[in-house]
Amino acid sequence: MDPLNEIKLFMKNTSFLFLGLLMLMVVACQQKKQVEEAVIEKVSSDYRTPYFEDSARVSKVLKYTSVVDSIFARSARANHNPAIAYGIVMDGKLIYSNSVGYSNVEKKIRATAQSRFRIASMTKSFTAMAILKLRDEGKLQLTHAAARYIPEMKELSYPTNDGRQITIFNLLTMSAGFPEDNPWGDRQLADSDEDLLNLVRDGISFSNNPGAQFEYSNLGYALLGKIISNISGMTYQQYIRENILAPLEMNNSGFEFTEMPSDEVAVGYRWEDEQWKPEALLKDGSYASMGGLICTIDDFAKYMNFLLAATPARNEAEKGPVKRSTAREMQQPWKFRGLAPQRRTHSGELCPATGSYGYGLGWRQDCNAVITVSHSGGLPGFGSVHQLFPELGFGVVAFSNLTYANMGAPVSHVADTLIALAGLQERVFPVSAALKTKQEQLMKVLPQWTADCDSLFAENFFPDKSKDRWKKEVLMLLEEIGTVTDVTPMRPENLLRGTFTIQGDKGALEVFFTLTPETKPLIQQLEVWKRE
Repeated sequence: MDPLNEIKLFMKNTSFLFLGLLMLMVVACQQKKQVEEAVIEKVSSDYRTPYFEDSARVSKVLKYTSVVDSIFARSARANHNPAIAYGIVMDGKLIYSNSVGYSNVEKKIRATAQSRFRIASMTKSFTAMAILKLRDEGKLQLTHAAARYIPEMKELSYPTNDGRQITIFNLLTMSAGFPEDNPWGDRQLADSDEDLLNLVRDGISFSNNPGAQFEYSNLGYALLGKIISNISGMTYQQYIRENILAPLEMNNSGFEFTEMPSDEVAVGYRWEDEQWKPEALLKDGSYASMGGLICTIDDFAKYMNFLLAATPARNEAEKGPVKRSTAREMQQPWKFRGLAPQRRTHSGELCPATGSYGYGLGWRQDCNAVITVSHSGGLPGFGSVHQLFPELGFGVVAFSNLTYANMGAPVSHVADTLIALAGLQERVFPVSAALKTKQEQLMKVLPQWTADCDSLFAENFFPDKSKDRWKKEVLMLLEEIGTVTDVTPMRPENLLRGTFTIQGDKGALEVFFTLTPETKPLIQQLEVWKRE
């Protein structure tokens, strides 16, 4: 070859190499920037952490443990559960645990909080946490197509050509368009990675276009496990052990029952012909990410407490496998599931609720505005559920070794009972300096609405309703309640909105206001009404 051509070829190849390296650097910088953009540089000095006002709340719950025991014992008798192990968590601790029945009927081994049960689909939130951890590290984005990390998915045939490819977000929120696959998915637990990939290569039948609606999918979470493995370069099981279980000191949890002391592993049963018949315990495999974790009540309580500890947002050092903001993100309603207009409480009262799916966790809000974050699990030989109440700071969990045991009923019964009997209340939101100052200033101007009050209000306030109109209406209300005897502290909804009471000798007024987002917030909305 001509020496000049050799030089030109070398330069061409070098240019391509340089360009490739440059592109890799750009991608790396973008990923790093995505992570850095999530870091808060400044915080407000005005923020104070919400807190529980009742210092005796734990002792109030413990007062009713006999009621809790009776609910689970009655449920076990009625539903032929060989065993139920259960626990209550609150304020960072497993405050109570107990059990009924046998983890191994043949050997007459009593179930305890240290018995190891397969928790089935409750594993899904561990998978979701792992995905978000990788996201926080800049190794993926939830908006990315899943095929970016599982190349075999690039050949999937979708229902229509006007949709979008399955994203990681779709897999997390059960909105990939896959058909509901219980109990088919349960029997795939021991499949190999190659079995899973062959399923993808052969093609997947869709029930909907991706993103169209929620539909429960074990397959979707099996694919998330494969994504975790492909990105991390280790098995899904190893990643979960090292990055979630170990940091939380969940030392008695794992995926392969043959690696655990046999007398500690609960034997699964089905109730048939008026007797318990052992179910074959499936080996660990590629579907572990949808339901393979084996856990104790003691260990799972640590996980529940970590999720609960993410609320409220606050200024203190982070600890645990992911950031508190990430744990809170998991517990949000990301995909609407439906409305239950005929739902009733255990006392029979009508209490409609709406439900959504978060990231590996279900979300519900009922007619009393109580938020429940939960997930159940069911496999041949096992049934489980946990319910978290982030705003109330407690949770209940139960494991059973009966095929598809409905643990939701007794756990909901226990939770509702404790909330009512112990009188559990949400945290108190401390009054911000901005709210306190504006309340004091407002009380000085309310009776007369003098000219110097203009500086308290935003530019929209008096154009929305004239000062003369405000003066006339408020003076009339003040006359109705007589002489003012007391003004209560603010009852804040957040840092910039709240209500207080003006008490008179003939009645009381409720006063609500909202402040603007300006550096020096002003009153943009005011409501005053007589309390009935």
